[in-house]
Amino acid sequence: MEKYVIAGIEINKVSLKELLFNKVMLIAYIFLAIGLYGVYEVFIERYFLLTANAFDAGLNPGSSEVAQAMKAAVFGDGGEVNRQQPWTLYIVNYMYMIYTGSAIIFFVALSEIFNIEVIKKTAAGFMTFGLAMVLGGLFTIAVDLNIIHMQWMFLTPNLGAGMWLMLPLYAIYIPFVIFEIYLLLVKNKPWAKRIAYAILVLSIFIDLIEYYIQAKLFDMNTARHLWTSYPILTLYFIISSFVAAIGVMIIYAKLVYRTKLGEECSSLISLLRISALYTMAMLAIYEAVAYLFIDKDWGAIILFGEFKIYFYFYLFLAMGLPFMIEFKTNPRRPFILLGAVSMLIGTYLGRYIFVYGGNAFPMSNRFGTGFERYDLYAQTKDFIFFNPHINEILVVIGSFGVILAIYKLIDTLFSVSKVEKH
Repeated sequence: MEKYVIAGIEINKVSLKELLFNKVMLIAYIFLAIGLYGVYEVFIERYFLLTANAFDAGLNPGSSEVAQAMKAAVFGDGGEVNRQQPWTLYIVNYMYMIYTGSAIIFFVALSEIFNIEVIKKTAAGFMTFGLAMVLGGLFTIAVDLNIIHMQWMFLTPNLGAGMWLMLPLYAIYIPFVIFEIYLLLVKNKPWAKRIAYAILVLSIFIDLIEYYIQAKLFDMNTARHLWTSYPILTLYFIISSFVAAIGVMIIYAKLVYRTKLGEECSSLISLLRISALYTMAMLAIYEAVAYLFIDKDWGAIILFGEFKIYFYFYLFLAMGLPFMIEFKTNPRRPFILLGAVSMLIGTYLGRYIFVYGGNAFPMSNRFGTGFERYDLYAQTKDFIFFNPHINEILVVIGSFGVILAIYKLIDTLFSVSKVEKH
């Protein structure tokens, strides 16, 4: 294939049809179309309904219509987010995509430092897919954060807010990962080797900061004791994201490297299987210990109440079933993929329980007089649960389109899945 060379990187000379209308991109377009329709519905809900324009009260103070709109805006159940359940499927998907993508990058950097040859041959493809997952998660959170008004995050910085700290974090993290991928692709080997080790160490350090800030974001939410009472929350995010990341890497290796690496693909799968066994065991131990520490009210609804079915499916799919499959010495190919898919579904369900379970009680009992009132027009409830809004589901589907499109565009131009030496 004819190539261009720019800044030391070979870029494939491909037609627009090959770049934009291959099979993977067509699938991505379907997901993106579904997601963009969800974004459209969300924006209609937020910006063009009367409930979003209650400032009209200043012009029409006696209007009963505006009064009803204000009541609905403040105390109602309309829209994909409300006062009872402020963090929903957007946060679930954001956490899952960001943490899993970061864990793939983290795992590759560790493997590079320890000079694991089979990972070095596949590093460019893995890291590119990890970056695509990070960007897919950011797509979700951009919708959640009202991207039209995100300029205020720049104009009114708040160093003490976990949500604001994500802004400088990703402003550094994403260019850093892109630079790592650049080093894997660049043809100027001596120059790249001189700085590669320092970049890898910095990469791991930045990843740890990312996990810490994300944990801090939840730990600062004092009204939700499920989150604040989790022991060493950063460790939970690291371990659980590694389980999901290894599941993604097994599927990616089977689909992309099965023929390209030949026998070495078996070595890669064996390494990932062993890593999966250790991380699943660590996650199981952490969960067992964590539920000795978390707030007993939240623990009760997850272990024995309304969330118990979700929780036990999470244990079975994220740890139980894949552990049994991956523990076998020579599992047949379909079962390897089944175990990896189970890890992905199970860890996603774990994130769902974490976010929705954390919102199961409306407020904290900080005054010792029972859970605080959350709606002036209704009786206080001990337990609340909301199924995801349809618009949230559509946006989440769209995030998968973002991942596929970004990865395939980069792979078509730079052949990251074919890089075996760096």
